[in-house]
Amino acid sequence: MRVFLLLSLNALMLLEAYGFTDESDRQALFEFKSQVSQGKRAVLSSWDNIVHVCNWTGVTCGRKHKRVTRLELGGLQLGGMISPSIGNLSFLIWLNLSGNSFVGTIPHEVGNLFRLEHLDMNFNYIKGDIPASLANCSRLLELQFNSNHLGGGVPLELGSLTKLVTLDLYGNNLKGKLPDFLGNLTSLKEVGFGGNNIEGRIPDNIVRLTRMVYLDLSRNNFLGVFPPPIYNLSSLYVLNIFGNSFSGSLRADFGNLLPNLQRLFIGRNHFTGAIPTTLPNISNLQMLGMEYNNLTGGIPSSFGKLWKLKVLSLHSNFLGSGSFGDLEFLGGLTNCTKLEILEVGRNRLGGRLPTSIGNLSTELNLLSLDTNLITGSIPHEIGCLISLQSLWLEKNLLTGPLPTSLGKLLGLMKLSLYSNRLSRDIPSFIGNFTMLETLDLSNNSFEGFVPTSLGNCSHLLELWIGDNKLNGTIPLEIMQISPLLTLSIPRNFFTGSLPEDVGRLENLVTLSVENNKLSGQLPQTLGTCLSMGELYLQGNLFDGAIPDIRGLVGIKEIDFSNNNLFGVIPGYLANFSKLQYLNLSINNFEGRVPTEGNFQNASLVSVFGNKDLCGGIRELQLKPCSRQEPPMGRKYSSLSRKAVIWVSVSIALLLLLFIALVSLRWLRKRKRNLQTNNPTLSTLGVFHEKISYGDLQNATDGFSSSNLIGSGSFGTVFKALLPVENKVVAVKVLNMERRGAMKSFMAECESLKDIRHRNLVKLLTACSSIDFQGNEFRALIYDFMPNGSLDMWLHPEEIEEIHRPSRTLTLLERLNIAVDVASVLDYLHVHCHEPIAHCDLKPSNVLLDDDLTAHVSDFGLARLLLKFDRESFLNQLSSAGVRGTIGYAAPEYGMGGQPSIHGDVYSFGVFLLEMFTGKRPTNELFGGNFTLHSYIKSALPERVLDVADESILHIGLRVGFPIVECLKLVFEVGLRCSEESPTNRLAMSEVAKELISIRERFFKARRTTRR
Repeated sequence: MRVFLLLSLNALMLLEAYGFTDESDRQALFEFKSQVSQGKRAVLSSWDNIVHVCNWTGVTCGRKHKRVTRLELGGLQLGGMISPSIGNLSFLIWLNLSGNSFVGTIPHEVGNLFRLEHLDMNFNYIKGDIPASLANCSRLLELQFNSNHLGGGVPLELGSLTKLVTLDLYGNNLKGKLPDFLGNLTSLKEVGFGGNNIEGRIPDNIVRLTRMVYLDLSRNNFLGVFPPPIYNLSSLYVLNIFGNSFSGSLRADFGNLLPNLQRLFIGRNHFTGAIPTTLPNISNLQMLGMEYNNLTGGIPSSFGKLWKLKVLSLHSNFLGSGSFGDLEFLGGLTNCTKLEILEVGRNRLGGRLPTSIGNLSTELNLLSLDTNLITGSIPHEIGCLISLQSLWLEKNLLTGPLPTSLGKLLGLMKLSLYSNRLSRDIPSFIGNFTMLETLDLSNNSFEGFVPTSLGNCSHLLELWIGDNKLNGTIPLEIMQISPLLTLSIPRNFFTGSLPEDVGRLENLVTLSVENNKLSGQLPQTLGTCLSMGELYLQGNLFDGAIPDIRGLVGIKEIDFSNNNLFGVIPGYLANFSKLQYLNLSINNFEGRVPTEGNFQNASLVSVFGNKDLCGGIRELQLKPCSRQEPPMGRKYSSLSRKAVIWVSVSIALLLLLFIALVSLRWLRKRKRNLQTNNPTLSTLGVFHEKISYGDLQNATDGFSSSNLIGSGSFGTVFKALLPVENKVVAVKVLNMERRGAMKSFMAECESLKDIRHRNLVKLLTACSSIDFQGNEFRALIYDFMPNGSLDMWLHPEEIEEIHRPSRTLTLLERLNIAVDVASVLDYLHVHCHEPIAHCDLKPSNVLLDDDLTAHVSDFGLARLLLKFDRESFLNQLSSAGVRGTIGYAAPEYGMGGQPSIHGDVYSFGVFLLEMFTGKRPTNELFGGNFTLHSYIKSALPERVLDVADESILHIGLRVGFPIVECLKLVFEVGLRCSEESPTNRLAMSEVAKELISIRERFFKARRTTRR
């Protein structure tokens, strides 16, 4: 019996040794496969046809016992669930399921694989918690769940995996804090916790991980100063803490503590202070990213010692002083012969670009110097950077023409030079950039024709050349660039028609040609641009009917305003489901306005300034349609239109003759002929329906003092409730006994009738009537601004306590208001059909809405600069007895000078200085030659805080905020605007650009870039 048992045992051992006892592994793999979905390749088909599991795809067995030891299924496009049967492969050492599409959770049965050393499930869609049972896999060397959807915290049980070398949990949804047990896993070399929602501080015991070479804690919620324990990890090759909330300054000996670093990423934190001068001691450094911090000081020229450097990213900080010498580091970087990416944009770097820029690495493919204070011309030597693919120089102060050597950069894919002062022609060598995808030359002073060679840029996706002085026709060659997504050429002097070939741009999403001198009928081919999302044609001379664009079902914004378009409004516009903005105002459209679909929303549709429109919803305030109104969609021939006009004119003449005979006696008795003395009838033709004196008296409770909200040079302002619309408005009642009041009324109507800007107080309508005593009555009705004037916020001590604001304005709020006002003046001076000078800018004429957005008001002295001569304006001034407001009016006005946009710039400069000092220009401190301007100028740069408004120095600012630098830049803008000589003042477009730049640098309130 004993002999039999012994022989049986030997037989079982032999069977196992020769591979005949794999049934449990086979069954486990079959169950695993049953829950797996395969792609078209059916990579696991061998599992059905081959007898022995050791020959199946992805399966490796041990040499002796023939049990499954390795399951390598990475990147095979598998999906489905991971079966719990995987835990029955008890001899498994290596499990790789990475790079697939597995869903569901990690089965806790994986913890049964006590021989497992390598577990890799990277790049799947696995969710749920990390199973605590993995702690049973005590031999684990690698645990990798990178890029899944795992949640919860890191199980404390994993602290027993003392042999772990790699722990990669990057890119999940893990929460909680970094586990304290991390410091106990002293074998760790690579740790990846980036891209989760982990918070708190880094445990001090991480200093024990002396073998650590790779540490990624990026894109989490860590906070505190730069973690001191990390300074002790001297073996680190890669350190990535990008995108957290670390603060404080970096140690001066940083480069001596971490000498082995090859990649250092500390961007998107809150680090302050200077760049450690010891960083260049890290001789093996290849990639350095310190972007989006609050670093100050200069960029060390010693970076040139990093001869292995490939990437240097320092953008979006406060580096530089805005003066000569800031760019000297470029000379040092010429030793970095492997440099591929250099990003130092969005700082405060000043001075001229050195010629040494041409000696940078010939491998450089991205150069970003945007949003700085760089002056001068682009050096010829830039043409030596032959590998350059992206060049970002936008938002600087560059001047002159584009150097011809730029045409040598044949590999350019992105070229952005917008918002500089570049001039002359757009050179024809632009056509050499056949790989170009983005070209942005907008907001410069380029002139002349657009080169036809631009058509060679057959890969172009975005073309921005607006806000220049370009003329001529739109080149047909542009219409051959079929991949084009954005064509933006607004605010130039283009003439001719919009080419029919625009229909060839089938991928076009944005077409912006507004505010040019284009004319003719709009091409019918517009309707074939089926990808169109934004169509801006306003401010041209287009005529004819709207072409059939019913196919543009994805369009979001349409602006046809300020043209000569006529015909009926197409009914299909009501059905565009994605439409968010439709402006048809100030044209010659006629007939009935639809009342369905999009036309039910008055905030979406604008149709004012079309005198022959009727109907529509009540909020549009159009006249009712008569029964004879033509049905929607009817089109008149030119002959029938002329017949209708002649008949109408004849009837009108007969009616006028009859009325004249009947009314002659009545007209003679009337004291004033309102038609003669009231030219506002034509001026106000584009506004809403007029309102009567009685309506306003009722809306203001008889112009009660309880509704009084302000007074000015020519009248009084009341708060009123219009019962028809249940709308609160502001009513400015003119004092007609005051000399100049009527001209002030007319100036305001004339200025505001055709202009639209979000930072202008909206003139809703006007009242031109007689009161109940037979006296002339004039009133203007505006949107009501609930936060009153800026003046009461800046000088609350001067008003009654009951009306005082509950708090003071923060630095950012004042900067926002300054930007709002600057943008309005830029619009009035440059972007209106006819330039307008406000002539009386001051804080009391800037009103604030619910969210403290600024709105410029009171155009009583405004002048249309193309519609007056010197004599008429001087007469207007003398009759009104006003030349602006003392302290804010430009010096030349006091000497009889005519109004100009330069005078507005002066007023804005004083306005800006007042906002940030809290002192009026008429303050008793000032007198003689000592003005608010000279007061600020004498304090810069050392005594900025001495002249700043104390109420903003400590409100709403984070710790360490560089307020001195911020205020210094703001004051400098104010001083440059309020120069005594008009020729020395900035243009408002430059002012707006500089203020926006200041806001972006110090408050990170950046607009979405075009990159």
